Amino acid sequence: MFRQKLRDSLRHIGEALREPEQFALRWHQNGDVYPVWVFAALALTAIVGTTTYGMTMGLLGGADRMLVCGLACTTAAGIAWSLPLPALYILNSLTGSRLRPSTTFLAALVTTSWGGLAMIASIPINLFFSTALPFPIPVLLVNLVVFAGVGVSMIDVFGRVMQKLEPARGRSPVVWLALVGAIGAELFYAFGLFQFSAA
Repeated sequence: MFRQKLRDSLRHIGEALREPEQFALRWHQNGDVYPVWVFAALALTAIVGTTTYGMTMGLLGGADRMLVCGLACTTAAGIAWSLPLPALYILNSLTGSRLRPSTTFLAALVTTSWGGLAMIASIPINLFFSTALPFPIPVLLVNLVVFAGVGVSMIDVFGRVMQKLEPARGRSPVVWLALVGAIGAELFYAFGLFQFSAA
């Protein structure tokens, strides 16, 4: 039973990452077509991605710093995405959206899961520059570029998903991601992940 659930979850995650628009549209049109563990697996993908990348951010500080950075990165990303989510649903509803709360949540979860995998894909870049140029300023710049690139990719995914769900509204809900980015940047600075004092 557990093995089958795991297989199904992995299949659904594969679908969500290959075709995020169709994955969310299927939920929107057909109701509760994905079990709870699919949501959990998508969340776990985002958590694993942010934790592993966060650990590489602390590479210059040793094992303890790597662990702290991994946990801080995941905590900051989780708060940055979950805190404005109710506002997204409320503002969307006020401007004419007919999405259910679960559909809005799924769109955000698919986007964060995709972002988690993008973070994992960026680990070799950070490792290369952290070992080739083990100084705070180059490492900070590389991390800022990686986060900017992953952020732009997530904006694109979220915009495509929302446009597919409600074509008449287009990609306007991506404005919400500015709030996510602002909160995330503040938390990353507060948690000591971005140390601009090195510059």
